[in-house]
Amino acid sequence: MFRYGVRRTFTLATVAGMAAALLAGCGYLDGARKLVDPYKNDVVQGNFVSREQVEFLKPGMTRQQVRDVLGTPLIASVFHADRWDYVFTLERRGTETQKYRLTVYFNGDVMDRVTGDTMPTEAEFVARFDAVKSSRKIPLLEASEEDLGKYPVPAAALAAPPGGITPGTYPPLE
Repeated sequence: MFRYGVRRTFTLATVAGMAAALLAGCGYLDGARKLVDPYKNDVVQGNFVSREQVEFLKPGMTRQQVRDVLGTPLIASVFHADRWDYVFTLERRGTETQKYRLTVYFNGDVMDRVTGDTMPTEAEFVARFDAVKSSRKIPLLEASEEDLGKYPVPAAALAAPPGGITPGTYPPLE
């Protein structure tokens, strides 16, 4: 009977030790997350609407004309049939999320007014991509004669194998 109590105490101590080791390992993972930076895809949602497109819109245009200029609206609600909502969101790693909203109001089948954020021009929008690219360090892809001199010259190419069989010619299959 005495042996059963010792065995039980030993088992409980082992389980408690393993649980403590597992919990300590979980705490270590927080530090490992800072070391590993996973790749995150760019997330693009909606239709980009430029300032040039918004300036092209004039009151009195039909729904089809507005659709031809701006594209299909992201939100065309059944409950708000007199308006179309255009929302554009761009999430890129290392940059602030860009969000633009534009609402087009209709009176019947004719455009009445446009409200929303100040849209960037196409050139401004593209320049934001170039600014992110230019901040990255571009590695040197050329080597000068001095740099090439640091490395040994490769040995002469191997002579052709005897028998006149080169890697480009094969005997016929029979």
